[in-house]
Amino acid sequence: MSERIELTPAKPWVEIRTTPADWKAADPALLATMLGQLHLIRAFEEAVLELAAEGLVHGPAHSSIGQEGGAVGSIIGLVSADGVNGTHRGHHQFLAKVINHVSGGKLDLKKLVSEDLQVVLQRTHAEILGLAQGYCAGRGGSMHLQNFEAGALGTNAIVGGGVPLAAGNAWAQKHAGTENVTITYFGDGATNIGSVLESMNLASAWKLPLGFFIENNLYAVSTHVNEVTGEPRLSARALGFAIPSWKVDGMDPLAVYLASQEAEAIMRAGGGPTVIEADVYRYFHQNGPFPGSAFGYRTKEEEAAWRERDPLLRVASEMITLGLIDQAGVDAVREQAVAANKLAVAQLIEANPDLPGKRRIRPELWPDVAFVDFGVRGDASELKGARTLEPASYNGSKKTVKFVDAVATVLDRRMETDARIIILGEDIHRLNGGTNGATKGLSKKFPDRILGTPISENAFMGLGGGMALDGRFHPVVEFMYPDFMWVAADQVFNQIGKARHMFGGQNPVPLVLRTKVAMGSGYGSQHLMDPAGVFATNPGWRIVAASTPAEYIGLMNAALALHDPVLVLEHIDLYQDQGEIPEEDLDYQIPFGKAAIRREGSDVTILTYLSMVKHSLTAVEQTGIDGEVIDLRWLDRASLDWETIGASIKKTNNVLIVEQGARGTSYGAWLADEIQRRFFDWLDQPIQRVTGGEASPSISKVLERAAIAGVEEVVAGLNLVRDGFGGGK
Repeated sequence: MSERIELTPAKPWVEIRTTPADWKAADPALLATMLGQLHLIRAFEEAVLELAAEGLVHGPAHSSIGQEGGAVGSIIGLVSADGVNGTHRGHHQFLAKVINHVSGGKLDLKKLVSEDLQVVLQRTHAEILGLAQGYCAGRGGSMHLQNFEAGALGTNAIVGGGVPLAAGNAWAQKHAGTENVTITYFGDGATNIGSVLESMNLASAWKLPLGFFIENNLYAVSTHVNEVTGEPRLSARALGFAIPSWKVDGMDPLAVYLASQEAEAIMRAGGGPTVIEADVYRYFHQNGPFPGSAFGYRTKEEEAAWRERDPLLRVASEMITLGLIDQAGVDAVREQAVAANKLAVAQLIEANPDLPGKRRIRPELWPDVAFVDFGVRGDASELKGARTLEPASYNGSKKTVKFVDAVATVLDRRMETDARIIILGEDIHRLNGGTNGATKGLSKKFPDRILGTPISENAFMGLGGGMALDGRFHPVVEFMYPDFMWVAADQVFNQIGKARHMFGGQNPVPLVLRTKVAMGSGYGSQHLMDPAGVFATNPGWRIVAASTPAEYIGLMNAALALHDPVLVLEHIDLYQDQGEIPEEDLDYQIPFGKAAIRREGSDVTILTYLSMVKHSLTAVEQTGIDGEVIDLRWLDRASLDWETIGASIKKTNNVLIVEQGARGTSYGAWLADEIQRRFFDWLDQPIQRVTGGEASPSISKVLERAAIAGVEEVVAGLNLVRDGFGGGK
């Protein structure tokens, strides 16, 4: 008979419940501050629901009423340099952190609201109403609240979406040599999401000071937690990742505080991440002023039972029992909190002259509509004064290198001169430079800055985003193949691409994402896409694409100097190509937003990038058409060299856009639309395009070749242009 050995978790899993002795031992100032914060947040949320009921909140109003105990109990012990981020239901987390910041972690119940705290309430209300004086200039609203100064890193409308970003912040805290921690808040629904579990694994493997705080309010909108998981004790998620975890009653703020203090001690001492599950209860529906029972998924009896356990009542009753306050004192705290929120709201709204008895937002407080696109990306002013070089006109000493060696060489140089640069990705620290040699030699030279990640693009992409937002590091993330962006699409597009704009347009997001286009390598449908078109039509990203080793060096240097997220495209067909680079100069930049004319001509303007530059040059020679070949280099809509493109079109009056990849995700599709809007009067015929087929490339060598564009397709495209020549050409 087989032997059976009982296994036990690698880390403890405990439940903490307070006793009368805990309340007696608690610092009276701590309890007073808890009570004050709870009432301020409750009154704030009540004011928001009142505004929503009047139709003054545009969009959702996710109330945290009933859940305040978890946020206050876990945040009250933090300092301003500690970070928190949260969910779409995050007013209580945001307010607890910012109140802690402006009050120094201590409230006077006799004078609850200072001038600074009144400003906090007003600016938070303004943000939820979408007004210019809000923390994110009205762009974030209810679901996207951020105040970096207070350590409030940003709440998030994507369930679980902020967790990888918090991991990046925690990584930055650890590697900046601090003892600070980051707490990421999410609900019961997010515990079944891959980004959360991936981040738990990564945080455990790298021992990050990241606290995973689960607000288990039992319902994801209307679906009970028991319906969607076989283990509704959600803190059990930690056991599979060797993370110590606690389960507490979130309606008891002191129990949350005690568990948080234990968790913080582990994290600050370098012991890695922790998990706290707090059982809480939102008194209202997912959104708006009605209880869940109004929608039939909860009973009134259940709601009443949880209301009897209200965290505000719990703290007040315990303080009364201890003789620290009386009911009149509690009522006075409540009155101050309500009055402060009424004052904050009164400064934002007024009587509606067109609708007697109704209120409206003060018209002068709306953001200027000209602000709508400000901060989608930065203005690239950080590149002003940079030393630029055009490799084609460089006359100094040169040496010949392979393209892939130029990748490793320039990364080496930048890491040598800038200690902020961190490179992370799968296998980049092994195989003598990853699967292609693009990081060759770097792991030996910079062992703590070349981070071989788990296979979890969503987690490590988001971690890179959190590093970038922290500001102390400049991450370079490698996706082994561009198709993997779909695995991490939330972090790539919803989080990193939108972060600057969504939170007001001010905070830089310095991050480089490297990936290779591998068409022709036989890796099939899920590895071979060209992502340029997808990134070009999603806001926030800059895109660079080099066709020679020297161009790559200059473009990577520019990408690493920018304060925006930059996609750096490489092509596997170019990796083994050799080209000349300056022998003693690895520090120049390619001029920002400047294309390069690879061949002058008068018949047709050929716009292309990456390996299709050389294919286009070959095709021109084969056809004898006098084509002007322009290597775009900078591909995003904000960086395109319209001056060079326009001058060429006005000379040739014909355009052929050449790319290798599929039509469905085509870069040239949007580019053609933009060109015809700008230069229609100079075109003698419709813009022609060379692309791959509709299907993604297959494994079969012949089907793969049929699915992508090469020299033959460019020749066909040029002949099509020639057939349409007008004006005597």
